[in-house]
Amino acid sequence: MEARVVIGASRTFALKNAVLLYGDGMSMFATLHSVMIRAKSGAPHLGPGQALTTAFLRTLAEGLGTRITAEIFPENVLARTPETITWWTRARREVMFFGGVDPDACALDGGAYPHPALVFRVTRRELFVRALERDERPAGETPLKTAPYWNCDAAGRVCLGSMRVPDQTTVESISDWQAGFFRSRFTHANGAVRLTNHTGGFLGLWKILKGSQDPFPAEFLTDAKETLRQFVERE
Repeated sequence: MEARVVIGASRTFALKNAVLLYGDGMSMFATLHSVMIRAKSGAPHLGPGQALTTAFLRTLAEGLGTRITAEIFPENVLARTPETITWWTRARREVMFFGGVDPDACALDGGAYPHPALVFRVTRRELFVRALERDERPAGETPLKTAPYWNCDAAGRVCLGSMRVPDQTTVESISDWQAGFFRSRFTHANGAVRLTNHTGGFLGLWKILKGSQDPFPAEFLTDAKETLRQFVERE
């Protein structure tokens, strides 16, 4: 690999420190090591490591020129960090697309449906969604409901499937993430999660809602067992 750095002046750089990243596929942490030189051979080696905080790594990233540009937050944005953005949408009508082999699901394809107010979160290009019982901006301790959609697991993580994923996670990309969610096809239940209290189950719920002009019936939402704050802070 060849790398070139243009700094605009003649300067001499020496290796001082090294950052090591450790991960198990689910989480990661970093340690900082001083670079030491062996007296006899002159070969560099790493000294003892010390754990790094997220704040230190953020400062390091800013120093390397990757700081987030300033953004103007619209009213629907609930939380923002360098790694994640969370927003909510009011209850609305949206066209839904269904796929798979179930003929009952195929019969629902392309209809217009009422939807509850929703909370979306994008973290490291993963999309999560929860529902709200009331059509109003949630607060930190607002209890969330399970989003009543196929392709979503118990944590609210969306199986992206046919969804067109935006290249960025910014305020400007919110509408693209949201549009991608509704324009993809809902094809399957994702894990053991109760999506609705309706006696007819998932398909029974959306069957009665197809073409309805009434608001989404919140009594059919199930408890997600977490608040907005827990949803935002969850890894």
